[in-house]
Amino acid sequence: MQLFVNDLTVIDFSYLCARRGIVGESWIVDIVLDGDLNEQSMVLDFGRVKKQIKRIIDDAVDHKLAVPADSTLTQVTHNQDDSAYWVDFNRPDGRSIHLYCPADAYAFIEAEQIDQASVMAYLRAVIKQQLPDNIDGLQLFLRAESIDGFYYHYTHGLKKHDGNCQRIAHGHRSKIHIALDDIRQPALEKQWSDRWCDIYLGSEEDTCKVEQLTRSAAAQGCSDDSHQAYRYHADQGLFELLVPQAENDLIPTDSTVECIAQFVADSIKRRHPQQRVKVLAYEGVGKGAIAYA
Repeated sequence: MQLFVNDLTVIDFSYLCARRGIVGESWIVDIVLDGDLNEQSMVLDFGRVKKQIKRIIDDAVDHKLAVPADSTLTQVTHNQDDSAYWVDFNRPDGRSIHLYCPADAYAFIEAEQIDQASVMAYLRAVIKQQLPDNIDGLQLFLRAESIDGFYYHYTHGLKKHDGNCQRIAHGHRSKIHIALDDIRQPALEKQWSDRWCDIYLGSEEDTCKVEQLTRSAAAQGCSDDSHQAYRYHADQGLFELLVPQAENDLIPTDSTVECIAQFVADSIKRRHPQQRVKVLAYEGVGKGAIAYA
């Protein structure tokens, strides 16, 4: 007997890519369970699937940075003093990425690259360890939202958040709608989609000098000219990040979706002062914020 659940959850996370850098992503999760009927004449109660398996998936990947542990570019060092990890992603030509974060900020995936196949294999292995005995098969599928229009991939961290959003490198694949005087503007949507293609979207108050970071040996060659440095303390610990300047954008506020939407609206208003501006900025799938200017 098989039990299926579509749209079980959405994992919002970021991953390291040799070509694209640090990539924010949102993938919808569908699952199929194979097994015998239990004493309730069920493979597994839907309520348990939605709570237990969703929690396992969220704990494994959601709001984390997925690191391709088998990549030749990846170097991982454990700091025994505070259980944090340095992760150095040694891309060439000044495009390296460096982090120092608590262990829970990462998902270390044994693969040469992060893609849907490697993340599905990782999640299947994690979930199978916690399934009841009557279930002997698990199929898991990841898919991106079908978007008819423009979208961008962004990564950020929210140090004031009281949950996992405080992790400095998690992200989303997000569509954007922009209207002037209530008329959609595809050209403007494309401009912002291009501007924030595979971007780290940082808050000015979290920036610092490169020399202020707890850098690994691999990060010693980075400078303020080549990289943007971020550093903040949150409830989960100290978070530090170095990203290439060319793959970074700054806003003067926090990078919540509410602030992102207002930043876009205000920026457009300065170029179109006589028109009403409305921006729908999504945060992953099916949620976001609306701003006006």
